[in-house]
Amino acid sequence: MVQATPFLLVLSLALVAPSFSARKCVLTGKWINDLGSNMTIGALNGKGDFFGNYHTAVTSTTNEIRVSALQGSQHLMKQKSQPTFGFTVHWSFSDSVTVFTGQCFVDESGKEVLKTMWLLRSRVDNIHDDWKAT
Repeated sequence: MVQATPFLLVLSLALVAPSFSARKCVLTGKWINDLGSNMTIGALNGKGDFFGNYHTAVTSTTNEIRVSALQGSQHLMKQKSQPTFGFTVHWSFSDSVTVFTGQCFVDESGKEVLKTMWLLRSRVDNIHDDWKAT
């Protein structure tokens, strides 16, 4: 009987695993990151485009932080349960823009998680300062 136990465990894991991968990750809704920034993404249109807003908890400017508009798109979810996406935030309180790109995942516990990379571009006064703008 001892030899059958590992086989039953492997078999039960194999039967449970497809339910995790079959669950779709939905980008629409409210998201909060580990630094306390939050964003709300509205419904996707038929082409996968969306609009929303972003309220950052961190900034390098001394200006008052305000909610900023975002717009982006994701791959349509016809056959993709964990889609890729990208969006741009035009900061309403500074002369900078940030682009984000990432993927929406469903983790082992069934929680939806966004994994992203971002790039911020600040305005500079001249081309010689370009090196410090990104």
